[in-house]
Amino acid sequence: MTMSKCRPSHLWRFRLVSLIATASLLVPVSALAYLDPTTGSMVISAIVGLFASLILAIKTYWYRIKALFKPRSVKTGPGIDTDNDLDA
Repeated sequence: MTMSKCRPSHLWRFRLVSLIATASLLVPVSALAYLDPTTGSMVISAIVGLFASLILAIKTYWYRIKALFKPRSVKTGPGIDTDNDLDA
């Protein structure tokens, strides 16, 4: 049995598509675009806004996130007294 019969038929298609995608990404194409100096500050402010919104979301749901990692306590039945008062 040769190696070509052992390989699945979709493997060579994947390799062909990968080769074509890689070759098309390596071909230089002129963009004919201009990025002015304010574009950099716009990108930086978008990144800062993303981090600020993530921090706010974590802060808002902190107790729910914390409860996910906290071990659950064993619930007692209605007839079981859990008080340990010796004064009674």
